[in-house]
Amino acid sequence: MSPFVFGALDDELCAYSSARAALLPVPYDGTTSYKTGTREGPAAIIAASQALELFDEELLFTPAAAGIATLSPVEPDARGPQQTVAAIARAAARPLSDGKFTVAVGGEHTISLGCLQAHRDLDGDIHVLQIDAHADLRDSYQGSPYSHACVMRRALAEFPIVQVGLRSLSAEEHELIEERDLRPFSMNVIRATPGWMDEVIERLGPKVYLTLDLDGLDPSVCPGVGTPEPGGLGWYELIDLLRRVFSRRDVVGADVVECLPLPGQHVTEFIAARLIYKLFAYHFAPARGRKE
Repeated sequence: MSPFVFGALDDELCAYSSARAALLPVPYDGTTSYKTGTREGPAAIIAASQALELFDEELLFTPAAAGIATLSPVEPDARGPQQTVAAIARAAARPLSDGKFTVAVGGEHTISLGCLQAHRDLDGDIHVLQIDAHADLRDSYQGSPYSHACVMRRALAEFPIVQVGLRSLSAEEHELIEERDLRPFSMNVIRATPGWMDEVIERLGPKVYLTLDLDGLDPSVCPGVGTPEPGGLGWYELIDLLRRVFSRRDVVGADVVECLPLPGQHVTEFIAARLIYKLFAYHFAPARGRKE
């Protein structure tokens, strides 16, 4: 077994030919605008995953039994973010076409665009559920329309989006939200709406792609992110939402992005590994475990 295997799975469980799931590492942070280093996130998360308990204490089964193949990292294209997005789309297309539930792990949020392009070509009509502190709806940032700050603006051109956890945005983004009637579930809305999780799900179509920026969690829970914002989701709020989404919608794929490993700490990368494993758990859960 290679040390670069999510969950330290044995050869049988991580073999691509038989695995029903795939992890796609994308160590890219070419447009990062504040704290750099999210390119180190995928390797740190995979290293942290070596310490995961593979039995899920909530659902009472072992998700890894479905098989999880750890794919080769996507090499960033030196020509720029648009070309890197195309490379990610090509890399994601293979496991998707082979029928594997695929989770990409970044790296910065721009990687979602490549994953969405691959899903668009395979799954057709999908809704995007974005969990994030930031709107990421700028048309261009620092001269690039493919910046991490523009990822949902590009996605919005092709997919309906539902945003959860927002608590930081620009005036330009606010105007677009009002113009398009996006009605995000900001933390202010969440705090004032007891039934907000059901409302989120009602806004989603039958097929959902999940993009999860780790700064959607409160930094007291998940400190190692590029741009931390106070007042985010707690761990149990997040997994309650994910459990409900997976049980009531067809989640076709996901990404987990913006892990910035901090020197002397390993909290965020372990939380990210645990969260990714939860996505596999909810996807492969027996019927009894999918109940809300």
